[in-house]
Amino acid sequence: MNVLFVEDEAKIANFVRAGLKEQGFVVDYCDNGDEGYLRALDNAYDVILLDIMMPGKDGLSILKLLRRQGRNTPVILLTARNELDDRLQGLNLGADDYIAKPFFVEELVARIHAVMRRSVSERQNVLGVGPIKLDRITREVTCNHQAIELTSREFNLLEYLMRSPGRVFTRTQILEHVWGYDFNPNTNVVDVCIQRIRKKIDPIDEAVWIESIRGVGYRFRKPDSSS
Repeated sequence: MNVLFVEDEAKIANFVRAGLKEQGFVVDYCDNGDEGYLRALDNAYDVILLDIMMPGKDGLSILKLLRRQGRNTPVILLTARNELDDRLQGLNLGADDYIAKPFFVEELVARIHAVMRRSVSERQNVLGVGPIKLDRITREVTCNHQAIELTSREFNLLEYLMRSPGRVFTRTQILEHVWGYDFNPNTNVVDVCIQRIRKKIDPIDEAVWIESIRGVGYRFRKPDSSS
């Protein structure tokens, strides 16, 4: 699960990032609102954690701008302020939840899972492209109704590509969203993981669904595109 975390207090940021990563989240972190807003626009996240008070755009401003642009990514506001007016303003702007500092990482993780369950229930739970079906809830994948056993990383990579059939993703984009920003950019783990997924799909369906784009990266092709 990919999380954008925008928080300017280093101590809080460090323990939250560590706690989320222990739970298997891929955390994209920045410490100011302007950068956080740009990342929220440029990338697809499962959930966004926004501090309200921080340099640059504050959390409520980012939330307001995102909702105005039709971005429905679940947002949890993090703040030391716990007054009723602040909570109401955030919720009225479209926040999915609100947690006041100090808090336990375990509570934050539970809230993330709760908003994700609500969000996923409002969207299509199953991604289907051609013969391949991916269930975001059960994390099961089938091809021509045959089950495909994927590792957690393989599942996350396949889901990322299947969200946008036909769109080309660079290796750097895939690395950042599936492995995290702090992963070595010179590694070939993306190519290795792609090959593992292909080897599991190829015996079931001979079509090349994950296409290599020379010098760029990969894309999950649309069913009506040529192989």
